[in-house]
Amino acid sequence: MSDHGLETRQFGHRARLALAPALALKADDQAHAARTMWNLLHAWWQMMPKEKRTLANADAAIRQARKDIDFLAALPAQAAQAVLKTYFQAWKNRWDGRADAPNFKARFRTAMTVDIPQGRDLNITRVHRRWGMANVPKLGRIRFRWTKDLPVGKKANAENRITGARLVKDALGWHIAFRVQTLEPQPEPHQGPETGIDVGITVPLALSDGETYGHGEWLTVREQARLLDLEQRAARRKKHRKPGERTSRRLHHTYDQIAGLRAKAKRRASDWQHKTTTKIADTYGTVVVEALTITNMVRSAKGTVDEPGKNVAQKSGLNRSISGEAWGRTVTLLTYKLARRGGTLAKVPAPNTSRRCSACGFTTPGSRETQALFVCKNPDCGWTGNADHNAARNILHLYRIGHALIPAAGRAVARRAKRVKPATAR
Repeated sequence: MSDHGLETRQFGHRARLALAPALALKADDQAHAARTMWNLLHAWWQMMPKEKRTLANADAAIRQARKDIDFLAALPAQAAQAVLKTYFQAWKNRWDGRADAPNFKARFRTAMTVDIPQGRDLNITRVHRRWGMANVPKLGRIRFRWTKDLPVGKKANAENRITGARLVKDALGWHIAFRVQTLEPQPEPHQGPETGIDVGITVPLALSDGETYGHGEWLTVREQARLLDLEQRAARRKKHRKPGERTSRRLHHTYDQIAGLRAKAKRRASDWQHKTTTKIADTYGTVVVEALTITNMVRSAKGTVDEPGKNVAQKSGLNRSISGEAWGRTVTLLTYKLARRGGTLAKVPAPNTSRRCSACGFTTPGSRETQALFVCKNPDCGWTGNADHNAARNILHLYRIGHALIPAAGRAVARRAKRVKPATAR
């Protein structure tokens, strides 16, 4: 942080890579080598005595592994060092209570990534309006989609520069995620009004001033029919596969098509969330949301053999709908976007916000007649209005009377209690 009203901010920018099939296979080999390097480090960590678990010993171990195992040579040396640093940082996060202990990375459940730790090695240039080019170690000069101005060339300096990048593969192909460091003026306090937000499924976002934000289906009717057909095809092919038999290429191809459609839906949902939260952060200075424990809300109702659950299918569908709305990601986006604009985000207790009348303050049984209609059963009130709007007003009222749990400025997260880190590495 500087003394002239400026602050250093770091953010990521992701762009799609244009990789030829041969280069895509080379990128796959690098990602598998990086995953294998992580697993070898984890095995080495578990095998070595505590006093031997040092960065220098681990560095010597991975250097020897790159000599002994041929396919590890596909991973650039700097990327191997990045794996080492990331692994040790994972243990530091565990000791500080910020995360769970690192574990082995499975082949089919792990995102394929390759780190490029040095930004100066990228040598980024802009070809024209739509495309840029960057150097990728052991892949060469690669084109990527230019969708956002990057601090390169004359625009780059000590305060505004690209510090590194990471290659990431998802169902839509390979992408490059740039790590950008920039110097920006500190925001003035946001002068916008306060608002409470009630999240839901039928109405995704309902604000206390009566504004609502909704969306349609993420896939078109044709795409949904296509997805259902692919899922049924995969189920048929899996049914006829013998136990222990390897998955056929046809089934793998079907799985890839399913993953592509689901990734398209996820990308559209993320686009809607970014645009909606940006509009809210531009308009309001203080945003209040409920402190929801989403992991408990989407817990299965299956029960046990002795005590089976009730309405399991209905609860499963509700869980999918809640997970599809990604309420936690909405709050995360609002938090950093409000902080960037000088605003704040606060959380209030969630119980009874949808059952309490925002006009009289009483909680009367039966007041919420339907999903959308709230009719206060208090004889002295009788207020009628939209149920989501009523809940949002209650959320804002709890904040105004001082019931905020996390008055967040910037990234407000509830951290675990810190543990005492020993003098020597564990």
